[in-house]
Amino acid sequence: MKQFFWILSIISFGFISITGLNSCASTTEKIKPGDHIYTNALINETSPYLLQHAHNPVDWYPWEDEALKKAENEDKMVIISIGYSSCHWCHVMEHESFEDTAIANLMNEHFVSIKVDREERPDVDALYMDAAQIMNGGGGWPLNIIALPNGQPFYGGTYFSNSNWTEVLNHFINLNDTDPDVLVRVAERVSQGIATSEEFEISGTPSPFKINVLSDGFDALTSKLDFVKGGLNQAPKFPMPSFWEYALQYHHLTGDETVNKSLKSTLKGLSQGGIYDHVGGGFSRYSTDVDWHIPHFEKMLYDNAQLVSLYSHAWQAEKKPEYRQIVYETLEFVERELTAKNGSFYSSLDADSDGEEGKFYVWKYSDIKTLLGQDSELFSEYYHISKNGNWEHGQNVLYRTMELKKFAKKKGISVKSLSDKLERCKSILRKERENRVRPGLDDKQLTAWNALMLKGYVDAYRVFDEEMFLTAAIKNAEFLHSNSQKHQGELMRSYKGGEHSIHGFLDDYALTIDAFIDLYQATLDDKWIIRANDLTEYVIKNFYDTKSKMFFYTHVDHSNLISRKREISDNVIPSSNSVMARNLFALGQLYYNESYLKKSKDMMNTVSERATENPYFYSNWNRLFIHFTKTPYEVAIVGPNCLSLRKKMDQKYLPNVLFYGGKKEGKLETLESKLNPGETTIYVCQNNTCQKPVNNADEALDQIK
Repeated sequence: MKQFFWILSIISFGFISITGLNSCASTTEKIKPGDHIYTNALINETSPYLLQHAHNPVDWYPWEDEALKKAENEDKMVIISIGYSSCHWCHVMEHESFEDTAIANLMNEHFVSIKVDREERPDVDALYMDAAQIMNGGGGWPLNIIALPNGQPFYGGTYFSNSNWTEVLNHFINLNDTDPDVLVRVAERVSQGIATSEEFEISGTPSPFKINVLSDGFDALTSKLDFVKGGLNQAPKFPMPSFWEYALQYHHLTGDETVNKSLKSTLKGLSQGGIYDHVGGGFSRYSTDVDWHIPHFEKMLYDNAQLVSLYSHAWQAEKKPEYRQIVYETLEFVERELTAKNGSFYSSLDADSDGEEGKFYVWKYSDIKTLLGQDSELFSEYYHISKNGNWEHGQNVLYRTMELKKFAKKKGISVKSLSDKLERCKSILRKERENRVRPGLDDKQLTAWNALMLKGYVDAYRVFDEEMFLTAAIKNAEFLHSNSQKHQGELMRSYKGGEHSIHGFLDDYALTIDAFIDLYQATLDDKWIIRANDLTEYVIKNFYDTKSKMFFYTHVDHSNLISRKREISDNVIPSSNSVMARNLFALGQLYYNESYLKKSKDMMNTVSERATENPYFYSNWNRLFIHFTKTPYEVAIVGPNCLSLRKKMDQKYLPNVLFYGGKKEGKLETLESKLNPGETTIYVCQNNTCQKPVNNADEALDQIK
C-alpha cells in the first residue's frame, strides 16, 4: 500500500483539484452563446447535461463501447468527465476549459474524451467516484478522471481551473510518452481497490435485534448533532431526510427526548432557513452555512420528494401547522415547475440563471421596498432582508428565525392578519420572479426519482386526505408502469421526448417497488401490490448476489464496467439495497413469503454492525432494524368502507403498521376468509396471530401497542 501511494505521489505531484474556488484563468478563445462552430457526438443524446456540451470544441463522446474501442484502437488515454445539468461548478469548468479551443485541441489530440451525466449513469459515476476516493480520499462534481484506454483509472479530481487543467493534461501526456508503465501499475492498483471496496463478511451469528443497540449508535452520534439549528454541526449542511425519518420512527418507539430535540430543531431549521424557498416553495439541495440560511440554489426532485414525506409524517406525529404548510407549498412548486403533462416529474432546476448563481431567487432591499410598499418593512424584518444584503453583492436570501405566532405577538397583530399579509407579499414576489430569466430545467424523467416523488404524493395524501395528491400519485404510477416498464418486466432508467434510454439500475426497481407498496396501502387496490411483487421477482432473478446476499446495482445482462458494484450505505437518497431489504420485509409480511423475509433478514444481518455504529449513513437500514426488534402490525381492512376506516387510522403516526385489504378479499392469500358480507371488518395481526376482529377504527388503534 505504501508503494501504491508513492506511485500516486509521483504521477500527481504538484497538481490539485480545486472545488468551490473562483478561477481567474483566461482562455485563448471563447464560443459566444448561440454560436455552433463545433458539434460533437453528444448532439444525438437526450440528457440536458450532455446536450450542454454538444457544441464544445472538445470532441466529446457519450459513455458507450465506441468511445473505449476508439481509445484502444488509437492507444489514447481516456478522460471521463462526470457531472449533471444543475451543477454550478460543472458549468464553470465547461466555460473556462471545455470551451477553450487550446485545451480542446490538447484533449482531442491525446485523449478520447467521454462526458457522463451522473444522474443517467449512476453506475459509471459510482465506479469512478470510488476511484477518486481511493486516490484522493474525497470527491465531488464535476468529477474528472484520466484512465487507460480500457477505462481503468489512474488519476482524478473535481473542478480544475483552466491553468491547472492544462498542467494536468500536459503532465500526463509527457508521462505517457516517457514512462507509461507507471500509469498501468497505478491503474491496476486502483482497479483492485475498487473491486475489493465493498467485500462483505457473511455473519454466521444472527444479529441481536435489540433496541439498546440502536441507542448506542445515537449516543455516539450526539456530539456531531446541532441541537440548536438542526442537522450535523458542520457546513455545508444537507437535509438527509432518510436519517430524520429514522429519528422520527426511533423516537416514536422509544420516547428518546435527545433524538426528538435534534429532530425538531432540524425540521425547524430546514423550514425557516434560506434552503427553503419562502416565495415559491421547495428546497434547495444543501445549505452552504451551519444555519441553513444560504443555499446552493439548485433544486432536486429527490430532495423535495423525500422532504414532502418527512414533513407529512412529522405533521402526522405532531399536528404542527408549519409542517402542513411546507408540504402544500412544496407540492405546489413540484406541480408548477417539475411536472410534465404526462404525469411524470422532471429532475431538477439549475442553481444558475442568466449566468449567475441564485439570481432568480435573491432580492435587493430596494426591490422589496418598491414592490411591497407599506408592507415592505414588516416583510423585511420577518425574512431578514437588509439594505446591505445578507448574502453577496448586496443581495438578500429570504430566511426567518421566528415562528409566525411569536412574530405576530411581537408586532401586536393577529396570526391570521400576519399570515394574510405575508401571503399577499409572497404572491407579489412570485409574480415579479416570473419576469426574470428562469433557472435551467433538467427535463429528463428518471424512474427512481419519479418513484420517490410518487411516494411523496402518496404519503401526503394519506396524511392530509387531499384527493388531488392521490390523483397526481396514480397518474405518475400509471406512467411508470406503462412507459418505464418494457418487455418481460424490465424497467428503463430515463425518459425524455417520448424516448427511453439506459437500462434500469437497482434503485429504479427498488424505489418503484417501494412506491407501489405505499400506493397499495393508500388505495387498497391490489394491482399495485401485485405489480410490486412482480418487479421484486424480476429483481431477485437479475440482480441478486448469492455470495454477499445483497443485490448488485446493475442488471446481470447490462454489467459491462470494470467492476460490478453494490450500493449499500444510505446518503441523500437511501441506498438501493436498504430499500430492497425493506421491500422484501413488507412483501414477505403481506404475502407470508418466508423466502422474502429470510433474504431481508440476511441483508440486515450483513450490515447490522456498521449500521448500528454509524446510523447517519445507514438510517434506512436501521428503520428495518426496528422492525426486527418489534414485528410490525398487519392491519387488514375488508369491506365496503375499507378506505374511510384506513383514513381514520392514518390520522395517527403508525410507522410499525402495514395496511392491506379492500372492498373484497382480492387476490392476496392473506385476506382469504376475512370478508364478512355487508360489513367492514378490521383485523389487527402480529406474528401471524390476529386479535379480535373489530368494526371501529378507534378499537383497532387500541389493539396497536
